[in-house]
Amino acid sequence: MNAVLAIIVTGIGATAVMDVWGAIRKRLFGIPPADYAMVGRWIGHMTRGTFRHDRIAAAAPIPGERALGWIVHYGTGVAFAAGLIWIVGSEWLRQPALIPALAFGIGTVAAPFLLMQPGMGAGVAASRTPKPWSARLQSLITHAVFGFGLWATGWVLQQG
Repeated sequence: MNAVLAIIVTGIGATAVMDVWGAIRKRLFGIPPADYAMVGRWIGHMTRGTFRHDRIAAAAPIPGERALGWIVHYGTGVAFAAGLIWIVGSEWLRQPALIPALAFGIGTVAAPFLLMQPGMGAGVAASRTPKPWSARLQSLITHAVFGFGLWATGWVLQQG
């Protein structure tokens, strides 16, 4: 498999692992998964010149926001997989190692903390949410799971 295709599959696989974690987390702990329609709404409003909201749920709906949100979610996973390979090198695709993938996954929590959450009205690192430390911990765990998913998907690709 060529490197570009491997990166795409790895990003999609890692994002899917993260989504499975979200479903498990909901079932075990009652924590609702992320609503990617709100991500689509946020992105949709960007095309209209609005990049920050006080509360994204109160913003006007965007046609197709749910689909847009899911596309952005998986596209971001692919972009993050490309970022991992850019940092650690393409050799990782031939010999996936857990520690770099896990560290990179944890590092990707900077994106929601510094971009998405402030832009959607939750504040830097969820500071405007009812339970900021709980939200931060959940984000950190979810992005660690994404890092594990990078490694797991890379490993599966090497088996077949």
